[in-house]
Amino acid sequence: MARPFTPKVITANDLLEGDVIYFMADDSWTRDLAQAELIEDEAEAQLRLLAAEKQNIRIVGAYLADAKAGPSGPEPVHFREDFRRKGPSNYSHGKQEAEAHV
Repeated sequence: MARPFTPKVITANDLLEGDVIYFMADDSWTRDLAQAELIEDEAEAQLRLLAAEKQNIRIVGAYLADAKAGPSGPEPVHFREDFRRKGPSNYSHGKQEAEAHV
């Protein structure tokens, strides 16, 4: 028996900067998971992933990641995705540095 489909977001890495990015409903990318499109249908998820993969001039490694609806938008379900969205853990740079100066 197949497992029931769980909601997904599409994530990848920005090809030039390496940042984790998320696919939005308007076919653009964001660095903010809360702005990502939460896909709740399995067939639609596969079609949206194909659309995202066509942007291979901008992104690398697109895949579907489990997510859940949160009060401000999609939220990660697994530790791995939560870890990826926060950025590198060895020292503050990129997203972590920007947040430290807010």
